[in-house]
Amino acid sequence: RTNTPLQALNLLNDEAIFEMARALAGRMLSDPPAGATLSERVSYGFRRCLTRMPTAAELARLEKLHAEQLSHYRQRADDAGMVAKGLSGNVAEAAAMTMVANVLLNLDETLTKE
Repeated sequence: RTNTPLQALNLLNDEAIFEMARALAGRMLSDPPAGATLSERVSYGFRRCLTRMPTAAELARLEKLHAEQLSHYRQRADDAGMVAKGLSGNVAEAAAMTMVANVLLNLDETLTKE
């Protein structure tokens, strides 16, 4: 959910939000509390944004997004480099995690505290 479709489009493409997504992805990939598995890392990012654990369905959707993005960026190294600019390690993995982080930061639940 979001307040308006235009808001979601704006935030998904906003450079400041994208920089925040890169920073969050960097933490998801390297902070010791994040863990070593994809599930642990995605859950860590989710908790950082929403202050709660993801449901099984939410986690599955984010892991699927990660897999799709990872496949995409493995085939497009130049694009991965632009997305993961400034992050260390596997560039395709960093780009995929950045896209997951971008989605987390764009969630209505992240933006609207009730």
